[in-house]
This record gives sequence, C-alpha cells and structure tokens, in this order.
Amino acid sequence: MIEIHLSEKVFLVTGASRGLGAETMLRLCQAGAVGAVNYVADPDERNRRDAEEVLKRITASGGRARLYQADVSDAGQVEEMVGQILADHGRLDGIVNNAGIIRDRTARKMTGQEWQSVIDINLTGTFHVCKYAAEVMSEGGRIVNISSISGVLGLFGQANYAASKAGVIALTKVLARELARKQITVNAVAPGLIETDMFRQIPEEAQQRMLGQIPLGRVGQPANVADTVLFLCSDLAAYITGQVIHVNGGWYM
Repeated sequence: MIEIHLSEKVFLVTGASRGLGAETMLRLCQAGAVGAVNYVADPDERNRRDAEEVLKRITASGGRARLYQADVSDAGQVEEMVGQILADHGRLDGIVNNAGIIRDRTARKMTGQEWQSVIDINLTGTFHVCKYAAEVMSEGGRIVNISSISGVLGLFGQANYAASKAGVIALTKVLARELARKQITVNAVAPGLIETDMFRQIPEEAQQRMLGQIPLGRVGQPANVADTVLFLCSDLAAYITGQVIHVNGGWYM
C-alpha cells in the first residue's frame, strides 16, 4: 500500500474552519504536514471557534498546526499572514485555496454588491494568496485551488459564483506556466455536489434535480475532495500541473 508522507512540510489551507477546508487540513496534517489553519474573523466569532475545534482535532491525532486569521480579499492581510507563517515555521511548502462564499440569485435580480463580494473572495482572494505565497514558497511547492463544477457548467442562479470559479481555473493554468521554473505545481479541484453547509442550503427539490444528473446517484463527501487534494500535494503528483480534477460522481465528464 502506498502511503503519502508530508512530514514537516508547512501547508496553508484558507477557509479551513469547517467543511472542505477543515477536512483538507485534517488530511494534510494526518500525512505529517504542519498546518496553517486560516479563518476570517466574523462578528459572532463562529469562524474562530470552529477553527479552534479543527486545531483540537489535529492535535488530538498527534498533528501540529496554528491558527491564522486573514480576510483573503484583503491583500494586506494576506501578505501579513504569509509573513507570520514564515516567522513561525521558516518555510511554506504548499497552499490550498478553499475560502469561498455563495450569494445565489438570478443575474436579473443580482445586486452589484452580491456580484462583487463573491468575486472578491473566491477569485481575487485566490489570486492574493497565490501571489504572496508563491514569492516565498519552497522549490517544488504545491498549489491547489478549489474551483467548482459551476465553473464549467454555469449553474442557474450562480452568475457570480460560476464566473469566480471559472476564473480560478484560468488563473490556475496561468500560474502553472509561470511557476514551473521553480517546479511548483498548480492544479485545481472542481467538486460537484458535496455534503457541506453550502449543499444543505440548497432546497430539497433542487437537490433531487441535481442528484438525477449524477451517474453515481449520490452526494459526495468532504473526504472525497480532501483525498484528491492530498494526492495533488504529494510527490505522487509531481508531474501533474495546470490540470482541473473533477470530483463530481460523473455529473460533468
């Protein structure tokens, strides 16, 4: 059996307080990585509390990690976060850009703020983290950007989200070319219908419609996405770059 070892490598996962981000951070730390658990401050401090729970789960399983607060849409906060990770650990070996939001509405009814907020976090935030992390990342580093099936199918009511996730795919391909000289691989993972908080916000009728289009006939689990990210972060994927890995049960082929 092949095992993945990321011993002592430092990985940052954005939006790691819950859902796909939390599961991915746990997987990386279980493989021996030192985790940088990013969350964004919110008025009721739910994100921090959830991030602290992720930290407890990591340490309980023998892993190591620290919390880092930053709003990825703010370039200054991202630059400061990357600097703090370097100060704490002396290196940064990989990043997983998972932070994202949805503000679903038909294009006709969508407000300018609903459009811009999604673009700012999902796309511009990914750019900020890639930009500042790549400047200090170790030779042979790993970047994995979380896109979405919406970025290739253009799901109804998701003009802002689909545009942001399609942009993430394009950004991934550009960075794969630009960072190849440092042997840094850059790939995207595009999840389909995954059982997360976002999925639970979808009306039951819409969920059933989507399930009817999935050949495997079931909702994916966060672990399905996290395991794919883990593979891309490992030495097993050293010759894979500029690719989009679809994790969707066959919904998009």
